Amino acid sequence: MLPRRIPKRRSDAQTRKRSIAHCNFVRSHACCSCGSTAAIEVAHVRTGTDGGMGTKPSDCWTISLCHDCHARQHQMGEGSFEKWAGIDMKYLAREFVKASPRRRELEDMVNG
Repeated sequence: MLPRRIPKRRSDAQTRKRSIAHCNFVRSHACCSCGSTAAIEVAHVRTGTDGGMGTKPSDCWTISLCHDCHARQHQMGEGSFEKWAGIDMKYLAREFVKASPRRRELEDMVNG
C-alpha cells in the first residue's frame, strides 16, 4: 500500500496562471506541428516564458500538439523540436492568446 499523498498547496499566483477555458480553446485546434486532429493535447512552451525549474508556465503559453508531437517535443527539447517541426512555439502561443475567448484574462496573467 502506498503512503498517504501529500496535498499540493497552490499559491494565489499559481492559481491565477491557469485557465481551463483557454486550454479547452487551444485543444479544439489541430496539431500545430503535423496538422493531426487526433489526441490533441495542450503543450506548454517553457523556453523564455514565465515557467521555471519545476514550475509549469502560465496557460497563456500553450499550443496544440497531438500526443505524438507533444511526446517528441519533450524528447527532443523545444529548440530542436521547433527546428524539426518548422514552427515558432512562442509566436503560436501568442496567436492563440489573441484569438482566445479569454484574451483579457490571459493578458492580465502576463501583465501581472
